Amino acid sequence: MLSLIGVSPVEWLNKPWGVQLAVSLMIVWRWAGYNAIIYLAGLQSIPTVLYEAAKMDGASSVQSFFRITIPALRPIILFTVITSTIGGMQVFTEPQVLAGNDGGPSGGGLTIVLYLYREAFLNNYFGYGSAVGWGMFVLIALFSIINWRVVQGGGAKDQ
Repeated sequence: MLSLIGVSPVEWLNKPWGVQLAVSLMIVWRWAGYNAIIYLAGLQSIPTVLYEAAKMDGASSVQSFFRITIPALRPIILFTVITSTIGGMQVFTEPQVLAGNDGGPSGGGLTIVLYLYREAFLNNYFGYGSAVGWGMFVLIALFSIINWRVVQGGGAKDQ
């Protein structure tokens, strides 16, 4: 399409940034609907009486958002951040299909799981692949704990 208007085609899969951008867009597209449904359910669970009371007390919509909506959605935010982080660290299919087992040019699409797969099942370094898997487990556990503390840390003072 770009060549029809005189622009040179973009080499998405021949440059590391192109592979990273393409994989990132696919991951965002995959998680957007899932997270949207979770947030919709969370928003619907907030009682409208709280918003009506805040409006009668003279709170603006911005104040209602930051003092009612965000605190009420804190568990949902925690859940989606942790599941999205874990899912993001376990990306395999998209870069493998898009860029191959080596992650494309200069390893631009190489993820932890794709690296584990390449080392364990293509290079037959099963012990090393197992060590990478355990390292990934530790990373996911650390990120989950950090996410939990960050999201829960703001609400702990209020309780």
